[in-house]
Amino acid sequence: MRKNEVIYGCEEGTNAVMADQGEKKSQEEDLSPDIKDWSKHQVREWALKVNGVDEGVAEILFLQDINGPSLLILETTDLPAMGVTFGPAKLIIHARDELVKLKKEEPTSFRNQPGRPCKPYPFYRYHDTYRYMESSILDITESGASDFIEPCHEYKGFTNTTDETKMSKFTDEVIRFAAACMNSRTNGTIHFGIGDKPEFTHGQVLGVAVEDKEAYANELKSAIDGCFQYKHKQAAQMCIKPPRFVGVLNKNMTSSDKYVIEVDIVPESVICEENIYQTSNVDTKKAKKKAKGREADKTETKPSKQFYVRDGGSSRNLLATTTFAKPMEEYNQFVDSVAQRSQLRKQAEEKHLSVIKSSNQGSRLSQMITGGSLSLDKSHFECYVIVTNKSHSIQLESLGFLVELNPTAVLDFDPESAECGLQKHFEQQSTVSVHLPAQYKITEGVEDIANKLKLTRNTSWVFCNGGIKDEAPSDIDEWLMDKGASIRDVISFLCRKDVLPNKRFLVIFLLLSTVSEKMDPLVETFSTFSQELRGTEQILCICDNENAFTSWKDLIKARCGNDISGRCIYELNFAEVNGTVLSLLSKNRRSSRFLPCGGGSQVLLEKKVERSLSTLEILCMNQCEGGNEDKIAIEENFYKGGKVSWWNFYFSEQPGSTPFIKRDKFDFIMNTVIPDLCSLRKACVLFNLMHVPGCGGTTLAMHMLWALRDRYRCAVLRDSNADFAEVAEQVVKLLMYDHEEQLPRVPLLLMIDDFDDMEKVSDLQQLIEKECVKKDIQSKSAQVILLNCMRSESSELTESTEDTVFIGNKLSEMEQKQFEQKLVEIEKTHKNAETFYGFMIMKKNFKQEYIQGVVRNTLKSFNKNQKHAQLLAVLVLLNVYCKSASLSVSLCEEFLGLQPKPFCGTIKVEEGFGKFSTLIASSSVESKVVHKAVTMIHSSIARQCLQELTTTHTMSKAEITDLLLTTDKLYESTQGKDKLLRDVHHILVKRYYSAEEESQFSPLIQDIASETPGQEEMILLSASKRFDKDAVVSQLLARYYYLKKKDFSEAKDWARSARDLSKDSSYMADTSAQVIKHELKNAIANCKEEPITADKLNMFLKVAQSAIDAFKETQSLAKKESMQRLQSKMDNCPFNTSGCLGEIQVGVLLIEVLGKTPVFSSENVRHDIMSRVLSGDIKLQDAERHDPRNTKHRTYYIMLRQFEDVLYNLKYRMKMNFDFLDNFYVNLGSRSGMKDSREQVAQNELFRCFRQYVNLFCKTDSASLLKNKTLCNMLQLLEARQFLEKQKADTYCGILNCLSIDTSAEKLEKIVRMYDFVGASKTVKEKINYIYVNVVLSRIKLESTRIQPFQKLIGLLLQVQREQIPLSENLSLLFIAVVLLWPQENGPPCRGLGKYISQMRTSYYTEMKEVYNGKRPIVHFFLGKKRGYERLVHLGEIKRCCMAEEGQFISMWENGKLWKEKKVEELLCRVTGKVKGKFILADTCIPDLKVEVTPMFRWQLSGYGEGSKVSFLIGFSMRGPLALDIN
Repeated sequence: MRKNEVIYGCEEGTNAVMADQGEKKSQEEDLSPDIKDWSKHQVREWALKVNGVDEGVAEILFLQDINGPSLLILETTDLPAMGVTFGPAKLIIHARDELVKLKKEEPTSFRNQPGRPCKPYPFYRYHDTYRYMESSILDITESGASDFIEPCHEYKGFTNTTDETKMSKFTDEVIRFAAACMNSRTNGTIHFGIGDKPEFTHGQVLGVAVEDKEAYANELKSAIDGCFQYKHKQAAQMCIKPPRFVGVLNKNMTSSDKYVIEVDIVPESVICEENIYQTSNVDTKKAKKKAKGREADKTETKPSKQFYVRDGGSSRNLLATTTFAKPMEEYNQFVDSVAQRSQLRKQAEEKHLSVIKSSNQGSRLSQMITGGSLSLDKSHFECYVIVTNKSHSIQLESLGFLVELNPTAVLDFDPESAECGLQKHFEQQSTVSVHLPAQYKITEGVEDIANKLKLTRNTSWVFCNGGIKDEAPSDIDEWLMDKGASIRDVISFLCRKDVLPNKRFLVIFLLLSTVSEKMDPLVETFSTFSQELRGTEQILCICDNENAFTSWKDLIKARCGNDISGRCIYELNFAEVNGTVLSLLSKNRRSSRFLPCGGGSQVLLEKKVERSLSTLEILCMNQCEGGNEDKIAIEENFYKGGKVSWWNFYFSEQPGSTPFIKRDKFDFIMNTVIPDLCSLRKACVLFNLMHVPGCGGTTLAMHMLWALRDRYRCAVLRDSNADFAEVAEQVVKLLMYDHEEQLPRVPLLLMIDDFDDMEKVSDLQQLIEKECVKKDIQSKSAQVILLNCMRSESSELTESTEDTVFIGNKLSEMEQKQFEQKLVEIEKTHKNAETFYGFMIMKKNFKQEYIQGVVRNTLKSFNKNQKHAQLLAVLVLLNVYCKSASLSVSLCEEFLGLQPKPFCGTIKVEEGFGKFSTLIASSSVESKVVHKAVTMIHSSIARQCLQELTTTHTMSKAEITDLLLTTDKLYESTQGKDKLLRDVHHILVKRYYSAEEESQFSPLIQDIASETPGQEEMILLSASKRFDKDAVVSQLLARYYYLKKKDFSEAKDWARSARDLSKDSSYMADTSAQVIKHELKNAIANCKEEPITADKLNMFLKVAQSAIDAFKETQSLAKKESMQRLQSKMDNCPFNTSGCLGEIQVGVLLIEVLGKTPVFSSENVRHDIMSRVLSGDIKLQDAERHDPRNTKHRTYYIMLRQFEDVLYNLKYRMKMNFDFLDNFYVNLGSRSGMKDSREQVAQNELFRCFRQYVNLFCKTDSASLLKNKTLCNMLQLLEARQFLEKQKADTYCGILNCLSIDTSAEKLEKIVRMYDFVGASKTVKEKINYIYVNVVLSRIKLESTRIQPFQKLIGLLLQVQREQIPLSENLSLLFIAVVLLWPQENGPPCRGLGKYISQMRTSYYTEMKEVYNGKRPIVHFFLGKKRGYERLVHLGEIKRCCMAEEGQFISMWENGKLWKEKKVEELLCRVTGKVKGKFILADTCIPDLKVEVTPMFRWQLSGYGEGSKVSFLIGFSMRGPLALDIN
């Protein structure tokens, strides 16, 4: 057997010898309809199909030369004489008699009727409306492989079958044909119900009566499982498509009960690769089983193999026994050619994909159906005449445009139209007058006839092929003689200049069924219309697929000599035709909304669908068209500073208006950024538009959506607090709307605004990607583009990155010119342009002097005792500290007493603000309740107002905040109350973080404390009353009292209150612990005594123990929280590490306290004693016994012994927490897989604490006192290990981190020396660490002499693997084993690699499950192209390759552009593999070794089917090897 050959065992008798190839072919084709024509081979084949007859019986008939004629005269008694037992003999005679009876009942007149040519059903499609006509002839012959993509065909009449045999006949033929196509690598379709010679014309449509369609699908699936070898069952199931049942129409176009059953075979290269497929026969397997049951002779069924290939129009078995001298030669040659054949197939697939082109037929349809006006309201055509044929029920919902066209006449050739077709559907929506063609014959005055027909009042529905008033339909061949003349009369009548306006009506041929015969009535009808109209300028043809178009075009060319390609629409489906035509009516553009579908086509967005997408504001192609909004009011609100609306863009495009101001970054984003994002092979891509508040960032984002609404499906997220899972579901629903089978889809551009945290943006992006995977959306290009419009606190211009553009508050000269031009237009149309402060601030280029002048003049009359002044102050404060804040109109009306009375009309809320109304703007707010609201016109105006109020009008921030918190009337309004509470909570609680520091309180609280010290306490107490059930506000007060007031008793009360409100929150538990820690810290700081007294020591130790216990509880709750989040799979909040850090901090404070006691004075020996006591190495009793001042220190020892548990475990607990946090920070990163910059503050504090730790535990000051050589050696060993601990080189995490913190080569070489010094006394952990150090040093200084040779290190690794490995060291050992033992040419063999990876995943989940929620494992190494150590590429090397700034690098990592950098491609090794479920089986240099690799991002497998061949890069993480950049 050849290497890599795929063998499928089969069982079939092998005694038959084929006389020649012609006879062989006859066995594989249908049996002749006449039994008397059967050969002995065909008799044997028939006998094998008879249920209950063994293969041996069929063989006896064959050996006795029983052919068709002898079978017909065979008697029951003849068979036992041949050796056939009585039971099978009766079955054979019964089956023959049934078959003869069936033949007699079959109408012979049906068999040889000539038909007309037709096209086969479109390949690999299921939802087309195509149907066959009885006796038509498929215009393609049975064929073999051509170009691999064009399907070959095989026909089966399926007439000589009984109910008992038809299913086995069906499955046998499909398996044979499918295996032949798969081996030959060609697409193919096998048709059942298509006749062949001699009984029928080759390709004649017969049809098959089908009672149970599902039975065919189920039987075929079972047959595939039974006939293909186990390891290729899945491939066969994927290549052999489910049966398709194509309806067969009678010749008169009425429906029949017959179908043609078709099975498509698609042997894609990624599935078949270089395999060969041999099959077995299900029936022979059953026969063998029965034979064994009867203990029959073992030679009765002899196993053999079948290997089918396509040979012309048939499938041939290359393993069949022949008389050739070298029977296997042809088979061997074919197997040798499979690799080349597979490559050719792959090339053919790629070539086929590359010819997909963009379409402009939507635009062409708009042009042709309106005569160039692009509007049906102003169409060149006054009337429309529709000519149509057989419809399908699924088309009807997409033909609504016909009602809107209000056709003068419809010439309908479907005789069932009134019963279940287009006429019935149309009549439900419009009035029609039903006519027969004879009613159009001119027997009186033309106007009188038109009046009787109601031709200009109702649509005249002309049944052109019967179906009403007992008018019988005609066959295609008879139609011209029966009805052709009357239809010519109809056409002549309609084309008269005194009936329809000359040159002002359009004839639309709506081909709902494919026209495939030259005698089809529609061909004759087209010819007559073209003659009457003297050309085709008034004719438009619409069909929904290219095959239908090609057939129609060729028939018209042959009949009329005209090429009608330019008058045909065929690249749009009927839903797109419907949407495009409907969009051309202004009333529809007002009442209906349309989405783009590509090529200028559109689909109607149903109101019900739009309303179901409640989280999205959808921007349609025809947004605002036909509306009558108040232009002046809308523009005034925008120019004053209100949020831009779609109307502003619409108005700027109207005649007489100057274009909307285009910001400098607009073209760059439109022409560079968006196309680049679209090219990324990622389901959901992110683009950040960072902007200074008030500089027009949101306006720019909406301007981009407006400009792209024809090319993208555009939407805006209504509420940033919406349920993101629901948002993701609705986003994908909008993306897929009327797009299910169309590729490529029009991408969706989703704008999100007012997000204050990039983590929330990532959450949404991740959920959209998951939804795309769930819906199996292929993402070979971006499907959803998230346009994140986010405010930046910094006004400094930052450099744009791959996915981020910054908009600052400085206009360029070009932008200033546009603002000046716009001002000229504004002053012409608006009288109060001087109050358009929002516009003027930008026009003045954000000049502070202008802003100050406006605010000072407007607030001159401000009186804080007046209600409208108080409301303005509250609105100002909210807008300064919460950028998206607003006050609902109903709240303002109620507060200001503006409730309108029924007889007084309405009062605008702006008027209630009096002279301050120029500073506010109205808007619509999407919250739990959508409501109208007011907000400040500009962020800079709000800031200046607040400054003016605090300085000129002596209204402090504390006073305004108190007014906001204590005025109950503000919270009585139902509308907007929830939003107001959220905004108030935000300004009180929300802190800001940076990599350098963490703010203690919100900016508002800090500003109040700075401006009016002490007032912040009153504000926080008021807040606790307003939010009396809010744990976070209680937590805020606790933090205030322990951080600012140092009132720890009050702080504990508030912390207790927070915990009562949120018992299971680790964050509230942490606050309680922090209170105690700060109490200890404060007490130590205030203790001026040194040494400290025993009583003080006792107090400090008690507080410390309480703090440690509290932090332990925090840790426990944090782990519990993390597990709950993990199980919910919806909360990406990361693990709360504050409990671990807090316990370390308490440990550092304890060290400080103990260092001030006489027992552990600063002298060298006593320092070492403290280190050993806290390490648990010596007991306090021993220390006391050897203390020369033990009597004096006795009180201290008594105190210390009360806290032995805390003291003896201090080093252990601190070290455990250091290692835990190192493991967390080193191995887990952000959700993009990079280091998380937000954790830098905590890591800085961790580093400070570690310095204190090493000062005590990582040095031995009494070394000089030791004289004993043995003790001295032991001390040196201790010092070596202390050095390793000090450098964090005693853990694998610390060693790996050396690559990230740029540890010097010299320091690493010293670490290696220390490990070498430890020598033979190394523990298993130290041996593993030694391997890590060598690997890390090699990536920093490959030429170092301290590095072990690679093969020697491998030997050490293998040696360590043979030792007893502690559970705690499993993960670290497995990781480095997988990294070093990954197969390489001439490298060490590693058959256990798959087992190591499996164990590593298990260890990872066991060790990290409590902390990895919301995180991704960090990739420590990538697989490179070189050998040995150099094969391991660290992220730092990749960074040096692309020379990008940190922000730019992260952007390139996230969007995948990093892997396309030439230097990176040269550095990293691309690996191939096959998709297997959620994993990839990676190929290695060892042929039969495949390794399971996890995709870094699950969405990367979207669009790749099971078994697809892919290439990718490999990264090594603690979760196992990861696949990146999957292609």
